[in-house]
Amino acid sequence: MEPKGLSVENGVVIPEAELRESSSRSGGPGGQHVNKVSTRITLRWAPKISSALSEVQISRLVEVLGSRLSKQGEIVIHVDGSRSQSQNRQVARERLVEIVREGIKAPTQRKKTRPTKASRLRRLDAKQRRSDIKKARRPPSEE
Repeated sequence: MEPKGLSVENGVVIPEAELRESSSRSGGPGGQHVNKVSTRITLRWAPKISSALSEVQISRLVEVLGSRLSKQGEIVIHVDGSRSQSQNRQVARERLVEIVREGIKAPTQRKKTRPTKASRLRRLDAKQRRSDIKKARRPPSEE
């Protein structure tokens, strides 16, 4: 049986109990429907106190999402794109999964490379051409 919660990546599942969800009235045009139905979904999750992530993943996520975290250390997602509350709920959960997936991804190590012989020669040729242009601007010598 699959554990209850949001599956982010292989082995990482955010428990349903850690997610806080609320609904409110959506703004903008829409007539009478907007004024009487709470379709906007706000999804909150605190990665710092989550049991779903390891310490390394939490620190990487907090570092990547620094400005997106609230003062309480939560990721807050608001969705009001649809007139359907269930669709907005689904979109909010998908966004959270995508944010967490990108945030815990391990950075790729840079491989050291050397410039090719041709690129070094092109650089030196460009420097020589520039030098010749500047020499041509000088006044003639006294000799």
